Amino acid sequence: MSDDGKKDYPRPSLTADVVVVAGPPGARRVLFVKRGRPPFQGMWALPGGFVEPTETVAQAAVRELREETSLTDVAVEELGCFSKPGRDPRGWVVTIAHLAVVPERVIADARAGDDAADTAWLDLETGVDGAFTLRLDGQEVRELAFDHREIMAAAVQRLVGRP
Repeated sequence: MSDDGKKDYPRPSLTADVVVVAGPPGARRVLFVKRGRPPFQGMWALPGGFVEPTETVAQAAVRELREETSLTDVAVEELGCFSKPGRDPRGWVVTIAHLAVVPERVIADARAGDDAADTAWLDLETGVDGAFTLRLDGQEVRELAFDHREIMAAAVQRLVGRP
């Protein structure tokens, strides 16, 4: 117990991740960054990072998107909370994922920055059952960093029926 009589609880770190989607249904693309640092160095991940104590989670999502991909003026909507133990090997990390649907003209604006080694727009193929496949230059990308496949699955479900 702390001095004020309240129990001390372990505290998780908090991150924000962003699924950025461009293009119409059937031709959608999703922005990924290649991680420049451990953990998962060299793997594809959604843009994102740690929330600072002076910002909201949505502000952190927009800031991390700008720092890692150079995209600005992007509106994000909350997609969900992802908190499975072990989702991040650095410790107890909870992420609030966001979705951003952007015009196709934004595709040319993405450039790697901060701790991102590269950016790429992966082609998103979806099935009627919610299954999805990501492809880069025609090759399937199966492994993503962290739990980003789960976050993508939630994004695919949210996109159903959107133009």
